[in-house]
Amino acid sequence: MIGLDALAQDQLDAWVSDAKTKTQLGRLPDYIPLLTQTKPNTVAVEIQTTKGKIFSAGEVTQPFALMSVIKPFLLLFVLERSGADEVFKQVGMKPSDQPFHSLTQLSSDRGYPRNPMINSGAIALAALLPGKDGAARCKALCDWLNRLADTHLTLDRAMLTSVRSMANESNRAIAHMLSQAGHLTSVEMALDTYNHICCLSGTVEDLARLGLLLASSSGIARQHQQIVNALMLTCGLYEASGAFAVRIGLPTKSGVSGALLSIVPKEGAIAAYSPAIDPTGNSVAGLFLLEKLATHLKLSIFG
Repeated sequence: MIGLDALAQDQLDAWVSDAKTKTQLGRLPDYIPLLTQTKPNTVAVEIQTTKGKIFSAGEVTQPFALMSVIKPFLLLFVLERSGADEVFKQVGMKPSDQPFHSLTQLSSDRGYPRNPMINSGAIALAALLPGKDGAARCKALCDWLNRLADTHLTLDRAMLTSVRSMANESNRAIAHMLSQAGHLTSVEMALDTYNHICCLSGTVEDLARLGLLLASSSGIARQHQQIVNALMLTCGLYEASGAFAVRIGLPTKSGVSGALLSIVPKEGAIAAYSPAIDPTGNSVAGLFLLEKLATHLKLSIFG
């Protein structure tokens, strides 16, 4: 038997122990002050299957900011609310070979964000959220996800303060270019919304439950599930996405906090957290665990 349901708890425990040794190969991000204060050797993982099985190991009660792992769910919410035609007027579907905050990429694409999984795409989609300001728009997304996935996401206000303490000129330059191209009406509103939603916080349990929205019949339009999963597969790990599509073969999204979410369509979701990241911005231990699971359980969607 292969697949998520074939996982044994002692296997997972052993892989988490191995993953802890891999954290020394990564580093903590230095551009958000509060992220530099986390323990780099923290590792947590939770797997939830569509049949109701749950496997978890490591420091699973540790909350963390989702950062860019929120992007698939921002996309999902806007798809459900506005439809695919409206969404793809604002963002494209092409992978990027540039870093997630690349202004060069956006400039070469004449202000049209290449995909929703990089900063330019997410900032453009943040402008489509309902609400009078960034806090209200973040709450709309958070409340929708908590209701739909039975999660307990909250806004990490300390992390938001830390994010706001940085000038973040790259995101500001991206927002201005988006505005010039007609994709934003308010630069400040879009940036404030984006900062808020990236600071939504939860545990690996919450993240796995979010993943089930994309893995099973969950009241979400099937077409929208397919769109989000496809873009996670091709764009979710930034410029490393192609290589990991070959090696792992699962829709996956990372965040600079060390969060990582992988979808096994019709089977379940794998959520991991370990804050030491590689140069691309992906969790070193999270990717190690994901590759172990995908290889051992033959999870690749490509058979």
